[in-house]
Amino acid sequence: MFSFHHVALSVSNLEESVAFYSLLGFDPVFDWQAEDDSLSIVHLRQGEALLELFCFTTPVAAPESTRSLATDLPRIGIKHFGVKVADIAKAKDEIEKLGIIDKVEVVKGRTGIDYFFITDPSGILVEVVQDDREL
Repeated sequence: MFSFHHVALSVSNLEESVAFYSLLGFDPVFDWQAEDDSLSIVHLRQGEALLELFCFTTPVAAPESTRSLATDLPRIGIKHFGVKVADIAKAKDEIEKLGIIDKVEVVKGRTGIDYFFITDPSGILVEVVQDDREL
């Protein structure tokens, strides 16, 4: 009956965000602009997953505590989202080559997956995971 549809993100710069998520394999499939230009929305698709990007002309910055896992995880609410890769080492190399982040540290998670974090142009945490478990 229910299936996952999308994640919505408010971003500070729509063009930079679309370019960033395009590097992660998301393609723009829909856009909308408010008549007064106060809000722009873009939908990006990767397979069955949709990202819905909101960009307001007068955005409100997220609290500084949301920019670090150590300070954000204990807070109630959505923390980050993850993108899956088949080979974490190749993904690490590609992320570093693209200059998204200078040095990536792959971590073996408590749940049995290998992962690392990057941040998008608005400072939103994105987890890159290799999950070979058969759940």
